[in-house]
Amino acid sequence: MADEVILLDFWPSPFGMRARIALREKGVDFDPRVEDPRNKSPLLLETNPVHKKIPVLVHNGKPVCESLIIVQYIDETWGPESPLLPSDPHERACARFWADYVDKKIPVIGAVWASTGEAQEAAKKEYIEGLKVLEGELGDKAYFGGDRFGYVDVSLIPFYSWFYALETFSDFSHEEECPKLVGWAKRCMQRESVAKSLPDSHKVYDFMLELRKKIQAQ
Repeated sequence: MADEVILLDFWPSPFGMRARIALREKGVDFDPRVEDPRNKSPLLLETNPVHKKIPVLVHNGKPVCESLIIVQYIDETWGPESPLLPSDPHERACARFWADYVDKKIPVIGAVWASTGEAQEAAKKEYIEGLKVLEGELGDKAYFGGDRFGYVDVSLIPFYSWFYALETFSDFSHEEECPKLVGWAKRCMQRESVAKSLPDSHKVYDFMLELRKKIQAQ
């Protein structure tokens, strides 16, 4: 009997994209179910009663919540011959550190596109500083783990789909600020798992523009 794999998701969410990429990297067939953040499904509320948010992976009726935990679960459950996390304990700990760094530093993008004036400039400065630290860790490697696409790449690459919108709203260039990181992102986009999981950047911009108008109208 085949596994039942359901992913509760919302298309512009970088956190949902992580799960999509990991599942496709492992060749797992899954049932993507798009959630409406304003009208959450009974299944979402049942499977993630604590945070009540996406993504949620439901594997044979058992839910797994929080995107980085979901990616680790996928890595441990399917395809051990092509791991996303390194086998060496120290390298694995380092990968988890950098994924955690992404979660702590990069979500400041919300303040970059939703704010204006001095607040936006401060958020943009913090955001770019965070990216430069990540670029320093990447160095001249093909991927964060070296020659293999892995856990840190999965954690960060979804935000690439937001780059165009952030540049348009905040008047800066990712390529000028972090050329090696943009080169890495383009390399990642050549992978089928990534290309199929990230939405069109102009579609993300349109979504964020409408959301920004609603926020500013409040």
